[in-house]
Parts: sequence; C-alpha cells; structure tokens
Amino acid sequence: MFTLSGKTALVTGASRGIGRAIAIMLAEAGARVAVHYGANAQAAKETVAAIEAGGGTAFTVQADLAEPDAAGALVDALAAELRGAPLDILVNNAGIGAYGGIGTVSEDDYDRVFAVNTKSLFFITRKALALIPDGGRIINIGSGVTRIAFPEGIAYAMAKGAVDTFTLALAAELGPRGITVNTVAPGIVDTDVNASWLRGNPEAYAASAARAALGRVGQPEDVTGPVLFLASAAGRWTTGQIVDATGGSHL
Repeated sequence: MFTLSGKTALVTGASRGIGRAIAIMLAEAGARVAVHYGANAQAAKETVAAIEAGGGTAFTVQADLAEPDAAGALVDALAAELRGAPLDILVNNAGIGAYGGIGTVSEDDYDRVFAVNTKSLFFITRKALALIPDGGRIINIGSGVTRIAFPEGIAYAMAKGAVDTFTLALAAELGPRGITVNTVAPGIVDTDVNASWLRGNPEAYAASAARAALGRVGQPEDVTGPVLFLASAAGRWTTGQIVDATGGSHL
C-alpha cells in the first residue's frame, strides 16, 4: 500500500534538510524523484547521489524561487525532463525563514519570505496541475507555528498560515479530480536552516527538546512518514488536512 513504484515526484527545496529526507524516502518507496534546488547545485547532486546509491532514480531541476517567473521556469524544465510522463506527486517543501517581531522584521525579509514560501508554492502548483493526473497527490510542508504562537518569526508564521489556507481551498477544488491536497506541519527540526541558533548551543537544544511531548528535537527523517502516507494509496481518503509532525509540541 505504501509503494510508489512507477510514480514520479517533484520535491522543491530538496537539496538539504527536510526536502532531502523526503526525496530520499520517496525514492526508496519506488518513485522517480525530481530534486529541485535554488542555488546549491552540489548539495542537490549529493541528494541525487544518495538516492542512486540506494537503487533509486532521480534528477535535478533548478530555480531560484525568489525570482520573478521562477515557478514557470521550474515547471517548464520539469516538463521537458518528463517528456510527456505525468507528475504524480508534488511536494511543496521549499521555504526560508524570516526572524523578527513586528517591530524588527524588515520589509525586504517580509517580501522574500512570502515570495518563496507562499507565492512560488501557489504558482508552481498552478502550472504543475497540467502535469498532475487525476488521483495525484499534492503535499505542502507547513509549520507548527500556525498552531503555536511564534511572535519572534511573525512574517514566517503568516506565510505558513497562508499555506494552510491554500491547502484547504485547493483540496475542495481538486476533489472532483481525485487529487488530494494536504499539509504536513513540522515543529523544530535539526536542519541547516536552524543551525545558527540550535547546533552548538546546548541550552537552546534542551529548551527546544522540552517543547515536544516526545522529549527531543525533530530530525528531517521524522517528517517523512506522514508524507509517505499521504503520497501513497494509504492516503487516498485524506485531503484538506494539516498533519501535525511536531512531536507533540506545546500540547
């Protein structure tokens, strides 16, 4: 029920962190995976190499999602690689942080976090719908900050809130086509994005672990299980949902 043999998936932001873990997991389940990256071509190649070392199939596609029309360029490049084959699974994972409260976050940071986390997701999905067959899967990576107050990253939280709303609306629109649309919402995960304040800081690490009912900081692989469920036949009757993957943070 969890096999993805014969399926093709696109994972945005798959060169590292949660995106890389998702790409590897989908490939292990049998999918051919398009590994999107923004600027770090070497990291994306390493993701592909890890997939191929495990017997999977993958290729890279590049687009800086902060740039105008990047979404269109990304889907065009993907379509050229697919050569008429369908895109069965779209995982909108790419995202950036924007830290600061309402009095400190800059307008440039605000605009960039919405451009990458919200605008690009919207337009990648819209254009990719021409490639996604009936019965396809769309999985958006959100965040626990839409459930847990996060004033120190208010712009980021607002952008992720928009992702949740997008999921709900699109699930209703695409239901007649049998396409499911869901959000997976991680909590604090030990990735490069969080490295500047989390790694090498025992106090911050301990405080972050204490937030979760399961008593530890999340790892990228912790987020992959819900994604696999939603991407597979097992998730065929689940749509319009936000799946919490925070380890029970702030219960």
